[in-house]
Formats: sequence, structure tokens, C-alpha cells
Amino acid sequence: MADPIKVVILCGGVGTRLREETEFRPKPMVNIGSYPILWHIMKYYSQFGCKDFVLALGYKGETIKNYFGHYELMNNDVTIELGQPERTCIHYAHDEAGWKIPLADTGEKTLKGARLKKVERYIAGDTFMMTYGDGIADVDIGKLPAFHKSHGKKATVTGINPATRFGELKIDGDRVETFSEKPPNGDGLINGGFFVFNRKILDYLTTDDLCDLEIGPLEQIAKEGQLMVYKHRGFWACMDILRDMESLNKIWNEGKA
Repeated sequence: MADPIKVVILCGGVGTRLREETEFRPKPMVNIGSYPILWHIMKYYSQFGCKDFVLALGYKGETIKNYFGHYELMNNDVTIELGQPERTCIHYAHDEAGWKIPLADTGEKTLKGARLKKVERYIAGDTFMMTYGDGIADVDIGKLPAFHKSHGKKATVTGINPATRFGELKIDGDRVETFSEKPPNGDGLINGGFFVFNRKILDYLTTDDLCDLEIGPLEQIAKEGQLMVYKHRGFWACMDILRDMESLNKIWNEGKA
């Protein structure tokens, strides 16, 4: 039986533009409603049957370990008999059963490429998905890997509009001709995360903490004609600044998520 497709989530950034929230916790642990944005991302993937995650931790990674380490206790009813800790009974009620989550320390100041390379040992199979720990969307996770399989290239990036603060994609049909990280005057599709990779992409990376992903490796893969774009026209948002956090919480609180 084939291994389930893994979902790598990069959770190591400092989040300096959201310093009001990230001084004491990593950005993926900033809440939308009662749950961190990381939980929302994982919950969305799980709706498509993707429950095998790899979290690449960095800045304040112990906060994420603590969250999932105590997840059963904090998200279920519990019966405790004082003086008999072995008789503690957790009454399972949440819907996250079956999530498998290696939590890998990849260094506090490590760049994205090195983070991905450092979790290579947890990635089984020839294909895996990857996204950032601060972006959420209604990308069709069923169609995304199918699209990747159909073109047979090494990498697929989800492209969204508009190009503002993020990496711009110059495309020809579905093929990415160039990948430019944060161009000053972009007007095309942008890198929305939600990648699908052939594991050959790991050959472009090193464990050197200065190994980036977008600058260098993805640019090279695009030049080789091995990067394709899955065009997403639906909802997409990231939690980059305080205004983003407030906007996402407004959507959640109004029941529009």
C-alpha cells in the first residue's frame, strides 16, 4: 500500500511584521478565532484526507510542540482521579484523530530551503505537498496533486492574484518561465504557497542555514522548465501584518470562513 502523501508546513519564521503577536509565540500559533492559523491550515488539508504532516519548526518551536503535546488534554473532556494519575480518562470528542505530526527542529534563523532539506527523512514517497504556516485558502487539494501528476514536472506552485508583496510568476500557459521573489512592480500571478513537489527538488537544497527556497532553487527549477503553476481564482489570505490577522478573525467571527 502506498504511503499517504505528506504535507510539509514551514513553521519557523520570526514574523517581524506581526511583532505585536509574535514576540511571545511563532506566527503559525497566532489565533483565528479560538485556534491558531496552523490548525486551520492542517484542518483544511485533512478535509481532503491529508493527515500526514511534517512541521518544520524554528522560532519558538517549543510553543508548537507544547500545543500538540497537550492537544488531547486540552481539546477533550477528561476524567481525573486525584492521587491516581494512571486512571486519567480522556473522552475523545475532537475530529482530528489520525493526524500524524513529526515536529522537527530546523533552527531558529534557518531559511526555507534548509528547513525543507532538514525534514527530508520524514518525507516518504516520490511526491509531497508543502505550504507556509501563515497562509490559508480554499485551494482544491484534491485537484492540485492530480494537476501536478498530469504534467510530470518537478514542482507545482499555486498562483493567485494580485501581485503585491510576494513572489511573482511569469507564465506561458501553465508553465512558469521565471520565478521572481517579491518584485518591486509586479502585475501577474503571485506565489500563493500550496506547492506539490517531486522529491527530486530536495537535490537542489542543502542543510546550510542560508539555503533559501524561492531565491535560488525555485528560480533555477523555473529556468529548467520544471515549475508549473496551478491557477487558483478563489479565496486566499495570509497573516503577514496585524491588519491581516484582524481581517481573518472578522471573517471567522462572522461565520464566513
